[in-house]
Amino acid sequence: MDAAGLLALLDSGLRLSIPLLFACLAGLWSEKSGVVDIGLEGKMLAAAFAAGAAAYATASAWVGLAAALAASAAFAVLHGFASISQRGNQIVSGVAINMLALGLTAVLGHAWFGQGGRTPPVDGAGRFGDVVLGHSVLVYVALLAVPLTAWGLAQTRFGLRVRAVGENPAAVDTAGVSVEGLRYAAVLIGGLLCGLGGAYLAIAQSAGFIPNMTAGKGFIALAALIFARWRAWPALGTCYLFGLLDAAAIRLQGTVLPGIGEVPVQAVQALPYLMTVVLLGGLIGRAVPPRAAGVPYVKER
Repeated sequence: MDAAGLLALLDSGLRLSIPLLFACLAGLWSEKSGVVDIGLEGKMLAAAFAAGAAAYATASAWVGLAAALAASAAFAVLHGFASISQRGNQIVSGVAINMLALGLTAVLGHAWFGQGGRTPPVDGAGRFGDVVLGHSVLVYVALLAVPLTAWGLAQTRFGLRVRAVGENPAAVDTAGVSVEGLRYAAVLIGGLLCGLGGAYLAIAQSAGFIPNMTAGKGFIALAALIFARWRAWPALGTCYLFGLLDAAAIRLQGTVLPGIGEVPVQAVQALPYLMTVVLLGGLIGRAVPPRAAGVPYVKER
């Protein structure tokens, strides 16, 4: 590979890592507060559909972004209600969010546009164009979100309280701080980040919504979060690694290997997921989540 090809691969890896990064940071905020969020995939998918539909209807990327944020935030509040207020199983709630988003986007896509679940193509002012170095504004929002998340969780009173409620909610409650309020706030921040990721998929990276366009990115983001050990800066590196794997898989399509022939498309598409399993199983070692993650808090009376 020459220098131009390498630069193209690195650039493509960055583009493909952005939705992973948004979702990974979303999971970081949620799980630091003690709420496991398996529903990252569903929130991004709902946001992508809302962004594509609203941007097509209004020819405005900013309206599409607002719709994506609203849709993802609504799903985040739903997850919060089930897992925080009602103290339901957080894994089951997240899986339900994924299934609901998958079904709802398909039904609404068929009903509203009649194009097999797709939205009509979005172009012009309906998409976020490239602004600096060939990247859209949402790429830089994602990169800026990393230091903001690291600083917010480590240096601000709110962030320290979020981390505390993920480790020892009883102590936070004893100090007179609302455990439910902190967890809802963290889950909502995660919802907004997923909304940004969905909008990027639909109206920055692509030109509209297609069914199941998240294609497992929410689950890969969860794997990246574990690999990064619930830290913001390592999450950036891990998501970029997965983005590079995805970019390399795309470049490998149609490659002919000596003695084997052309690499099957299915094998190439499975490469990022295979590497996810390899990295998690062989390189991560022991990763310890926040102590109260996944445990509903019951206030002592």
